[in-house]
Amino acid sequence: MPYVSTEAPVTTGALASASVASPPESLSPGRPGYRRMSLGLFAAGVAAFALLYSTQALLPAISADFGATAGQASWTVSAATGALALFVLPLSALSERFGRRTLMTVSLTVAVVVGLLVPFAPNLEWLIALRAVQGAALAGLPASAMAYLAEEVRPKALVGAIGLFVAGNSIGGMSGRIVAGWVSQLWGWRAGLAAIGLIALVCVVAFRVLLPKARHFTPGTLNPRALARTVGRHLADPLLRRLYAIGALFMTVFGAVYTAIGFRLVEAPFNLPQGVIGSIFLVYLVGTLSSAAAGKLVARLGRRGALYLAVGTTTAGLLLSLTDSLVAVLLGLVLITAGFFAGHAVASSAVSRTAKTGRAQASALYQSAYYVGSSVGGTLGAVAFHTGGWTATVALGLLAVLGVVTVTLYGTHAARVERRALAAAGR
Repeated sequence: MPYVSTEAPVTTGALASASVASPPESLSPGRPGYRRMSLGLFAAGVAAFALLYSTQALLPAISADFGATAGQASWTVSAATGALALFVLPLSALSERFGRRTLMTVSLTVAVVVGLLVPFAPNLEWLIALRAVQGAALAGLPASAMAYLAEEVRPKALVGAIGLFVAGNSIGGMSGRIVAGWVSQLWGWRAGLAAIGLIALVCVVAFRVLLPKARHFTPGTLNPRALARTVGRHLADPLLRRLYAIGALFMTVFGAVYTAIGFRLVEAPFNLPQGVIGSIFLVYLVGTLSSAAAGKLVARLGRRGALYLAVGTTTAGLLLSLTDSLVAVLLGLVLITAGFFAGHAVASSAVSRTAKTGRAQASALYQSAYYVGSSVGGTLGAVAFHTGGWTATVALGLLAVLGVVTVTLYGTHAARVERRALAAAGR
Protein backbone atom coordinates (compact mmCIF):
# COMPACT_ATOMS: atom_id res chain seq x y z
CA MET A 1 0.00 0.00 0.00
CA PRO A 2 1.23 3.53 -0.66
CA TYR A 3 2.57 5.64 2.17
CA VAL A 4 -0.20 7.73 3.63
CA SER A 5 -0.04 11.12 5.34
CA THR A 6 -0.83 11.33 9.06
CA GLU A 7 -2.76 14.67 8.92
CA ALA A 8 -4.39 14.40 5.57
CA PRO A 9 -4.09 11.90 2.62
CA VAL A 10 -3.09 13.44 -0.66
CA THR A 11 -3.13 11.60 -3.97
CA THR A 12 -3.68 12.79 -7.53
CA GLY A 13 -4.39 11.28 -10.85
CA ALA A 14 -0.84 11.99 -11.88
CA LEU A 15 0.24 9.12 -9.65
CA ALA A 16 -1.33 6.77 -12.14
CA SER A 17 1.05 8.00 -14.81
CA ALA A 18 4.04 7.20 -12.59
CA SER A 19 4.01 3.62 -13.84
CA VAL A 20 4.78 4.87 -17.35
CA ALA A 21 8.46 5.00 -18.28
CA SER A 22 9.96 8.32 -17.16
CA PRO A 23 12.18 10.47 -19.36
CA PRO A 24 15.90 10.32 -18.53
CA GLU A 25 15.91 13.75 -16.89
CA SER A 26 13.33 12.82 -14.23
CA LEU A 27 14.48 13.35 -10.64
CA SER A 28 15.85 10.44 -8.62
CA PRO A 29 18.28 9.98 -5.72
CA GLY A 30 21.79 11.05 -6.70
CA ARG A 31 20.65 13.16 -9.65
CA PRO A 32 20.78 16.97 -9.62
CA GLY A 33 17.75 18.56 -8.01
CA TYR A 34 16.37 15.53 -6.18
CA ARG A 35 17.64 16.53 -2.72
CA ARG A 36 16.51 20.12 -3.24
CA MET A 37 13.07 18.93 -4.32
CA SER A 38 12.74 16.60 -1.32
CA LEU A 39 13.81 19.23 1.20
CA GLY A 40 11.62 21.87 -0.44
CA LEU A 41 8.46 19.79 -0.21
CA PHE A 42 9.38 18.69 3.32
CA ALA A 43 9.52 22.38 4.30
CA ALA A 44 6.18 22.99 2.58
CA GLY A 45 4.56 20.16 4.55
CA VAL A 46 5.94 21.48 7.84
CA ALA A 47 4.65 24.99 7.11
CA ALA A 48 1.20 23.91 5.96
CA PHE A 49 0.28 21.60 8.79
CA ALA A 50 1.90 23.70 11.52
CA LEU A 51 -0.38 26.54 10.38
CA LEU A 52 -3.48 24.41 9.90
CA TYR A 53 -3.63 23.10 13.47
CA SER A 54 -1.80 25.95 15.22
CA THR A 55 -4.70 26.91 17.51
CA GLN A 56 -5.69 23.40 18.62
CA ALA A 57 -3.28 23.19 21.57
CA LEU A 58 -4.18 26.78 22.56
CA LEU A 59 -7.95 26.43 22.79
CA PRO A 60 -8.16 26.70 26.61
CA ALA A 61 -6.09 29.92 26.56
CA ILE A 62 -8.07 31.40 23.65
CA SER A 63 -11.34 30.48 25.34
CA ALA A 64 -10.27 32.13 28.61
CA ASP A 65 -8.97 35.30 26.92
CA PHE A 66 -12.12 35.92 24.89
CA GLY A 67 -14.55 34.63 27.51
CA ALA A 68 -15.76 32.03 25.02
CA THR A 69 -17.09 28.52 25.51
CA ALA A 70 -15.11 25.49 24.40
CA GLY A 71 -17.44 25.09 21.41
CA GLN A 72 -16.97 28.68 20.31
CA ALA A 73 -13.17 28.53 20.64
CA SER A 74 -13.08 25.24 18.69
CA TRP A 75 -14.22 27.11 15.58
CA THR A 76 -10.67 28.46 15.27
CA VAL A 77 -9.74 24.91 14.24
CA SER A 78 -12.96 23.87 12.52
CA ALA A 79 -13.10 26.97 10.32
CA ALA A 80 -9.64 26.22 8.92
CA THR A 81 -10.22 22.51 8.27
CA GLY A 82 -13.72 23.15 6.93
CA ALA A 83 -12.46 25.74 4.45
CA LEU A 84 -9.73 23.35 3.34
CA ALA A 85 -12.37 20.68 2.75
CA LEU A 86 -14.42 23.12 0.67
CA PHE A 87 -11.58 24.38 -1.53
CA VAL A 88 -9.41 21.30 -2.10
CA LEU A 89 -11.42 20.10 -5.11
CA PRO A 90 -11.55 23.41 -7.04
CA LEU A 91 -7.88 24.10 -6.32
CA SER A 92 -6.97 20.65 -7.61
CA ALA A 93 -8.53 21.76 -10.90
CA LEU A 94 -6.63 25.07 -10.88
CA SER A 95 -3.33 23.24 -10.45
CA GLU A 96 -4.00 21.47 -13.75
CA ARG A 97 -4.23 24.84 -15.49
CA PHE A 98 -1.66 27.08 -13.78
CA GLY A 99 0.94 24.59 -12.59
CA ARG A 100 1.71 22.76 -9.36
CA ARG A 101 4.66 24.90 -8.26
CA THR A 102 2.84 28.15 -8.92
CA LEU A 103 -0.28 27.10 -7.01
CA MET A 104 1.73 25.76 -4.06
CA THR A 105 3.70 29.01 -3.86
CA VAL A 106 0.63 31.22 -3.96
CA SER A 107 -1.26 29.04 -1.46
CA LEU A 108 1.56 28.90 1.07
CA THR A 109 2.35 32.60 0.72
CA VAL A 110 -1.25 33.62 1.39
CA ALA A 111 -1.47 31.21 4.33
CA VAL A 112 1.72 32.60 5.91
CA VAL A 113 0.63 36.23 5.45
CA VAL A 114 -2.66 35.40 7.15
CA GLY A 115 -0.73 33.47 9.82
CA LEU A 116 1.26 36.59 10.67
CA LEU A 117 -1.98 38.58 10.99
CA VAL A 118 -3.80 36.00 13.15
CA PRO A 119 -2.06 36.97 16.44
CA PHE A 120 -3.48 40.50 16.08
CA ALA A 121 -7.13 39.39 15.80
CA PRO A 122 -9.10 41.81 18.02
CA ASN A 123 -11.83 39.32 18.88
CA LEU A 124 -12.87 35.70 18.40
CA GLU A 125 -14.95 36.47 15.30
CA TRP A 126 -11.97 37.97 13.49
CA LEU A 127 -9.76 35.09 14.61
CA ILE A 128 -12.22 32.53 13.18
CA ALA A 129 -12.55 34.48 9.91
CA LEU A 130 -8.79 34.70 9.43
CA ARG A 131 -8.42 31.00 10.17
CA ALA A 132 -11.04 30.20 7.52
CA VAL A 133 -9.09 32.19 4.92
CA GLN A 134 -5.93 30.39 6.01
CA GLY A 135 -7.54 26.97 5.59
CA ALA A 136 -8.85 27.85 2.14
CA ALA A 137 -5.37 28.94 1.07
CA LEU A 138 -3.75 25.78 2.43
CA ALA A 139 -6.05 23.64 0.27
CA GLY A 140 -3.69 24.40 -2.61
CA LEU A 141 -0.88 22.29 -1.17
CA PRO A 142 -2.46 18.81 -1.10
CA ALA A 143 -4.07 19.66 -4.43
CA SER A 144 -0.66 20.08 -6.08
CA ALA A 145 2.21 18.44 -4.19
CA MET A 146 1.59 14.82 -5.15
CA ALA A 147 0.95 15.73 -8.79
CA TYR A 148 4.29 17.57 -8.86
CA LEU A 149 6.08 14.53 -7.42
CA ALA A 150 4.44 12.09 -9.83
CA GLU A 151 5.34 14.27 -12.82
CA GLU A 152 8.92 15.11 -11.83
CA VAL A 153 10.25 12.02 -10.01
CA ARG A 154 11.21 8.63 -11.42
CA PRO A 155 8.67 5.92 -10.47
CA LYS A 156 11.23 3.91 -8.48
CA ALA A 157 12.08 6.97 -6.36
CA LEU A 158 8.49 8.15 -5.93
CA VAL A 159 7.73 6.32 -2.67
CA GLY A 160 10.77 7.80 -0.96
CA ALA A 161 9.93 11.30 -2.15
CA ILE A 162 6.33 10.95 -0.97
CA GLY A 163 7.56 9.61 2.37
CA LEU A 164 9.64 12.72 3.03
CA PHE A 165 6.78 15.04 2.08
CA VAL A 166 4.25 13.33 4.33
CA ALA A 167 6.84 13.26 7.10
CA GLY A 168 6.82 17.03 6.78
CA ASN A 169 3.04 16.98 7.12
CA SER A 170 3.21 14.92 10.29
CA ILE A 171 6.10 16.80 11.85
CA GLY A 172 4.49 20.13 11.01
CA GLY A 173 1.19 19.18 12.60
CA MET A 174 2.90 17.83 15.71
CA SER A 175 5.60 20.47 16.16
CA GLY A 176 3.20 23.32 15.50
CA ARG A 177 1.06 22.28 18.43
CA ILE A 178 4.07 21.68 20.70
CA VAL A 179 5.83 24.97 19.88
CA ALA A 180 2.59 26.93 20.21
CA GLY A 181 1.89 25.31 23.57
CA TRP A 182 5.28 26.09 25.14
CA VAL A 183 5.53 29.63 23.74
CA SER A 184 1.98 30.29 24.91
CA GLN A 185 2.86 29.15 28.42
CA LEU A 186 5.67 31.73 28.55
CA TRP A 187 4.24 34.70 26.66
CA GLY A 188 0.58 34.00 25.86
CA TRP A 189 -1.35 32.40 23.00
CA ARG A 190 -0.82 35.33 20.63
CA ALA A 191 2.94 34.86 20.93
CA GLY A 192 2.43 31.15 20.32
CA LEU A 193 0.63 31.81 17.04
CA ALA A 194 3.21 34.41 16.04
CA ALA A 195 5.98 31.83 16.57
CA ILE A 196 4.19 29.40 14.26
CA GLY A 197 3.77 32.13 11.65
CA LEU A 198 7.50 32.92 11.72
CA ILE A 199 8.47 29.24 11.50
CA ALA A 200 6.12 28.82 8.54
CA LEU A 201 7.61 31.91 6.86
CA VAL A 202 11.12 30.43 7.05
CA CYS A 203 9.80 27.11 5.69
CA VAL A 204 8.02 28.77 2.77
CA VAL A 205 11.12 30.76 1.80
CA ALA A 206 13.12 27.52 1.91
CA PHE A 207 10.44 25.78 -0.18
CA ARG A 208 10.55 28.45 -2.89
CA VAL A 209 14.34 28.57 -3.00
CA LEU A 210 14.82 24.81 -3.01
CA LEU A 211 11.99 23.42 -5.18
CA PRO A 212 13.16 23.01 -8.81
CA LYS A 213 10.99 24.35 -11.59
CA ALA A 214 8.62 21.80 -13.11
CA ARG A 215 9.99 20.28 -16.31
CA HIS A 216 7.21 17.85 -17.19
CA PHE A 217 4.05 19.79 -16.44
CA THR A 218 1.68 20.27 -19.35
CA PRO A 219 -1.08 22.84 -18.73
CA GLY A 220 -4.61 21.61 -19.18
CA THR A 221 -7.86 23.44 -19.73
CA LEU A 222 -10.46 24.11 -17.07
CA ASN A 223 -13.58 22.15 -17.95
CA PRO A 224 -16.18 22.46 -15.18
CA ARG A 225 -18.59 20.10 -16.91
CA ALA A 226 -16.02 17.33 -17.24
CA LEU A 227 -15.02 17.85 -13.62
CA ALA A 228 -18.65 17.66 -12.52
CA ARG A 229 -19.17 14.43 -14.48
CA THR A 230 -16.10 12.84 -12.89
CA VAL A 231 -17.16 13.88 -9.40
CA GLY A 232 -20.67 12.59 -10.10
CA ARG A 233 -19.33 9.18 -11.12
CA HIS A 234 -17.30 8.91 -7.93
CA LEU A 235 -20.22 9.90 -5.73
CA ALA A 236 -22.40 7.33 -7.52
CA ASP A 237 -19.94 4.53 -6.66
CA PRO A 238 -21.24 2.75 -3.51
CA LEU A 239 -17.79 1.60 -2.39
CA LEU A 240 -16.26 5.06 -2.72
CA ARG A 241 -19.17 6.56 -0.78
CA ARG A 242 -18.55 4.08 2.04
CA LEU A 243 -14.84 4.88 2.08
CA TYR A 244 -15.57 8.61 2.22
CA ALA A 245 -17.96 8.01 5.12
CA ILE A 246 -15.39 5.89 6.98
CA GLY A 247 -12.72 8.57 6.58
CA ALA A 248 -15.10 11.27 7.83
CA LEU A 249 -16.25 9.20 10.82
CA PHE A 250 -12.74 8.24 11.91
CA MET A 251 -11.71 11.89 11.69
CA THR A 252 -14.79 12.90 13.70
CA VAL A 253 -13.46 10.77 16.57
CA PHE A 254 -9.96 12.14 16.23
CA GLY A 255 -11.04 15.77 15.91
CA ALA A 256 -13.35 15.52 18.92
CA VAL A 257 -10.73 13.90 21.16
CA TYR A 258 -7.82 16.20 20.32
CA THR A 259 -9.93 19.36 20.42
CA ALA A 260 -11.40 18.59 23.85
CA ILE A 261 -8.37 16.95 25.48
CA GLY A 262 -6.73 20.30 26.20
CA PHE A 263 -9.78 21.51 28.09
CA ARG A 264 -9.82 18.31 30.14
CA LEU A 265 -6.14 18.32 31.05
CA VAL A 266 -6.08 21.96 32.10
CA GLU A 267 -8.79 21.23 34.70
CA ALA A 268 -8.75 19.18 37.93
CA PRO A 269 -7.59 16.55 38.70
CA PHE A 270 -4.78 17.07 36.17
CA ASN A 271 -4.18 20.86 36.17
CA LEU A 272 -1.45 20.62 33.53
CA PRO A 273 0.29 23.76 32.20
CA GLN A 274 -0.14 24.82 28.56
CA GLY A 275 3.32 23.67 27.48
CA VAL A 276 2.82 20.15 28.82
CA ILE A 277 -0.58 19.94 27.14
CA GLY A 278 1.04 20.91 23.83
CA SER A 279 3.61 18.15 24.30
CA ILE A 280 0.78 15.59 24.45
CA PHE A 281 0.78 15.77 20.65
CA LEU A 282 4.01 13.76 20.60
CA VAL A 283 1.55 10.86 20.63
CA TYR A 284 1.23 11.57 16.88
CA LEU A 285 4.43 9.58 16.39
CA VAL A 286 2.43 6.46 17.31
CA GLY A 287 0.07 7.28 14.45
CA THR A 288 2.95 7.46 12.01
CA LEU A 289 3.95 3.92 12.95
CA SER A 290 0.41 2.50 12.83
CA SER A 291 -0.22 4.13 9.46
CA ALA A 292 2.93 2.55 8.05
CA ALA A 293 1.87 -0.85 9.45
CA ALA A 294 -1.59 -0.69 7.87
CA GLY A 295 -0.38 -2.35 4.67
CA LYS A 296 0.75 -5.44 6.58
CA LEU A 297 -2.56 -5.51 8.46
CA VAL A 298 -4.53 -5.47 5.21
CA ALA A 299 -2.34 -8.25 3.77
CA ARG A 300 -2.96 -10.38 6.85
CA LEU A 301 -6.56 -9.53 7.77
CA GLY A 302 -8.06 -8.06 4.61
CA ARG A 303 -9.37 -4.51 4.35
CA ARG A 304 -12.45 -5.08 6.49
CA GLY A 305 -10.49 -7.06 9.08
CA ALA A 306 -7.99 -4.21 9.36
CA LEU A 307 -10.85 -1.74 9.77
CA TYR A 308 -12.41 -3.81 12.55
CA LEU A 309 -9.05 -3.96 14.33
CA ALA A 310 -8.70 -0.17 14.01
CA VAL A 311 -12.22 0.28 15.38
CA GLY A 312 -11.50 -2.03 18.33
CA THR A 313 -8.27 -0.22 19.16
CA THR A 314 -9.95 3.19 18.98
CA THR A 315 -12.85 2.03 21.14
CA ALA A 316 -10.50 0.62 23.79
CA GLY A 317 -8.65 3.93 23.88
CA LEU A 318 -11.87 5.94 24.27
CA LEU A 319 -13.03 3.79 27.17
CA LEU A 320 -9.63 3.85 28.87
CA SER A 321 -9.49 7.65 28.68
CA LEU A 322 -12.56 7.90 30.93
CA THR A 323 -10.48 7.24 34.05
CA ASP A 324 -8.93 10.03 36.16
CA SER A 325 -5.44 8.53 35.95
CA LEU A 326 -3.08 10.58 33.77
CA VAL A 327 -1.19 7.44 32.76
CA ALA A 328 -4.45 5.76 31.68
CA VAL A 329 -5.54 8.87 29.76
CA LEU A 330 -2.21 9.00 27.91
CA LEU A 331 -2.42 5.28 27.11
CA GLY A 332 -5.97 5.86 25.87
CA LEU A 333 -4.70 8.62 23.57
CA VAL A 334 -2.03 6.26 22.25
CA LEU A 335 -4.66 3.63 21.39
CA ILE A 336 -7.05 6.20 19.86
CA THR A 337 -4.25 7.63 17.74
CA ALA A 338 -3.00 4.23 16.59
CA GLY A 339 -6.51 3.05 15.71
CA PHE A 340 -7.42 6.25 13.91
CA PHE A 341 -4.32 6.38 11.73
CA ALA A 342 -4.56 2.69 10.85
CA GLY A 343 -8.20 3.05 9.83
CA HIS A 344 -7.50 6.24 7.93
CA ALA A 345 -4.61 4.62 6.06
CA VAL A 346 -6.74 1.62 5.06
CA ALA A 347 -9.64 3.77 3.81
CA SER A 348 -7.54 6.36 1.97
CA SER A 349 -5.40 3.78 0.16
CA ALA A 350 -8.54 1.89 -0.85
CA VAL A 351 -9.84 5.04 -2.57
CA SER A 352 -6.83 5.08 -4.91
CA ARG A 353 -7.28 1.40 -5.74
CA THR A 354 -11.04 1.69 -6.27
CA ALA A 355 -11.07 4.72 -8.58
CA LYS A 356 -10.06 3.56 -12.06
CA THR A 357 -10.29 7.04 -13.60
CA GLY A 358 -10.22 10.54 -12.17
CA ARG A 359 -8.06 9.53 -9.22
CA ALA A 360 -7.24 13.18 -8.46
CA GLN A 361 -10.91 13.97 -7.95
CA ALA A 362 -11.56 10.72 -6.07
CA SER A 363 -8.78 11.53 -3.64
CA ALA A 364 -9.84 15.17 -3.36
CA LEU A 365 -13.35 14.02 -2.41
CA TYR A 366 -11.85 11.80 0.28
CA GLN A 367 -9.88 14.76 1.58
CA SER A 368 -13.02 16.86 1.63
CA ALA A 369 -14.90 14.21 3.61
CA TYR A 370 -11.90 13.77 5.91
CA TYR A 371 -11.65 17.47 6.76
CA VAL A 372 -15.40 17.83 7.09
CA GLY A 373 -15.12 15.10 9.72
CA SER A 374 -12.34 17.09 11.39
CA SER A 375 -14.48 20.23 11.48
CA VAL A 376 -17.60 18.46 12.72
CA GLY A 377 -15.69 16.40 15.27
CA GLY A 378 -13.75 19.38 16.58
CA THR A 379 -16.82 21.54 17.06
CA LEU A 380 -19.14 18.83 18.41
CA GLY A 381 -16.40 17.42 20.64
CA ALA A 382 -15.88 20.80 22.26
CA VAL A 383 -19.63 21.41 22.62
CA ALA A 384 -20.05 17.95 24.15
CA PHE A 385 -17.27 18.65 26.64
CA HIS A 386 -18.78 22.01 27.55
CA THR A 387 -22.20 20.49 28.18
CA GLY A 388 -21.40 17.03 29.58
CA GLY A 389 -17.68 16.85 30.27
CA TRP A 390 -15.23 14.30 28.93
CA THR A 391 -17.81 11.53 29.17
CA ALA A 392 -19.96 13.32 26.60
CA THR A 393 -16.97 13.74 24.26
CA VAL A 394 -16.19 10.02 24.55
CA ALA A 395 -19.85 9.21 23.86
CA LEU A 396 -19.63 11.24 20.66
CA GLY A 397 -16.51 9.33 19.67
CA LEU A 398 -18.15 5.98 20.36
CA LEU A 399 -21.14 7.02 18.24
CA ALA A 400 -18.83 7.82 15.32
CA VAL A 401 -17.01 4.49 15.81
CA LEU A 402 -20.38 2.73 15.70
CA GLY A 403 -20.96 4.49 12.39
CA VAL A 404 -17.71 3.04 11.02
CA VAL A 405 -18.79 -0.45 12.13
CA THR A 406 -22.22 -0.01 10.54
CA VAL A 407 -20.76 1.16 7.22
CA THR A 408 -18.21 -1.67 7.20
CA LEU A 409 -20.81 -4.32 8.04
CA TYR A 410 -23.05 -2.99 5.28
CA GLY A 411 -20.10 -3.20 2.87
CA THR A 412 -19.47 -6.80 3.90
CA HIS A 413 -23.13 -7.65 3.30
CA ALA A 414 -23.13 -5.88 -0.08
CA ALA A 415 -19.99 -7.76 -1.15
CA ARG A 416 -21.58 -11.11 -0.26
CA VAL A 417 -24.73 -10.28 -2.19
CA GLU A 418 -22.63 -9.27 -5.21
CA ARG A 419 -20.59 -12.49 -5.08
CA ARG A 420 -23.77 -14.58 -4.92
CA ALA A 421 -25.24 -12.71 -7.86
CA LEU A 422 -22.06 -13.24 -9.90
CA ALA A 423 -22.02 -16.94 -8.97
CA ALA A 424 -25.65 -17.33 -10.01
CA ALA A 425 -24.97 -15.56 -13.30
CA GLY A 426 -21.97 -17.82 -13.92
CA ARG A 427 -24.11 -20.92 -13.44
